[in-house]
Amino acid sequence: MKKRSLGWIAGLLILLLFFSGCQSQQKVNEENKAQTSGDVTTKPDSRTEEVLYTSVQLQIFDKNKTQAMDKAFDYMESIQDVFTTNKKGSDVEKINAAAGSHPVKVTQDTINLVKRGIEIAKESGGLFDITIGAVTNLWQIGSDNARVPSEDEIKQALPLVNYKDIELDEANQTVYLKKKGMRLELGGISKGYIGSQVATLLKKEGVTSAIANLGGNVALVGNHPTNKDGWTVGIQDPDKKRNQVVGSKLVKGDTAVVTSGIYEQYLEKDGKTYHHIIDPRTGYPLDNNVASVTVFAPSSFDGDSYSTALFMMGINQGLKFINQKPGYEVAYIDKSHHIYLSDGLKKSFKLTNEEYKIANENN
Repeated sequence: MKKRSLGWIAGLLILLLFFSGCQSQQKVNEENKAQTSGDVTTKPDSRTEEVLYTSVQLQIFDKNKTQAMDKAFDYMESIQDVFTTNKKGSDVEKINAAAGSHPVKVTQDTINLVKRGIEIAKESGGLFDITIGAVTNLWQIGSDNARVPSEDEIKQALPLVNYKDIELDEANQTVYLKKKGMRLELGGISKGYIGSQVATLLKKEGVTSAIANLGGNVALVGNHPTNKDGWTVGIQDPDKKRNQVVGSKLVKGDTAVVTSGIYEQYLEKDGKTYHHIIDPRTGYPLDNNVASVTVFAPSSFDGDSYSTALFMMGINQGLKFINQKPGYEVAYIDKSHHIYLSDGLKKSFKLTNEEYKIANENN
């Protein structure tokens, strides 16, 4: 079994691009002297901690905001086990244990997540389904217990995957899975939700410029501290193990960048590679030509909500879908080094890697 931390990669891409720009601006200054504007500096307060079962890095470019940093990490510590499937007493564990038996009282955070999961399932025609847990629990790709389940196991689990069998009672704050053996899996959207909550918390604490990287869900808070044109965000080359990009885009203001790719987590067995994105129609890893999907969205929760669904939709359907959503952009990379951009990205994406080609630049 192999597992890679996309979050660490994505965060480094943004930080490397950002600081390379800073270094060129600082050549006229003394070595290591920070450029500042008011209460904002290019030498951020930076902290990396293991939380949410990944490496989370926060960078705050406002001065004297240590309290905001502390509060953000305290929040993540407090909520990290609410949505996990395998932690005894978590909301999701209790919901799954009571499947086919009775509704479970949960936190408002879980209600928000399940509600959004049902909405995305409806929008995607069930291609994204938060009841996929009955199948993903068989595979467990990304854990030390990863394996290839038998065909009979998958056939037995597939009828338990149906978001329409979720009963959400917002008034009483309960969630009920109608069939015994059903399992919620909120990993596809929970980190995005937490990322949005962190961004909101930072802004309430007076932070005007920050980067929050929650394991691949990157939230840019406010404006770039010195560059009026915005943040430079690089898109990871899915074929490279190190921090190499295929191109970049400038973004302004509150923006989230979320990537889903077959290189994130995968299992190798008998010479075959199985990635972690499971097709709810077959119970097997999705078999299409997509290597990665990068979503630019107004918030981390918005971006995370759509990244897996867009991967499942495939290039043509996904582009059509996102082109009808103002404020969202997507970049697909296929396994043949072609890049497909949504309409808005065609005007703003800068290709920097000669091994890749924009396939739909003129249509």
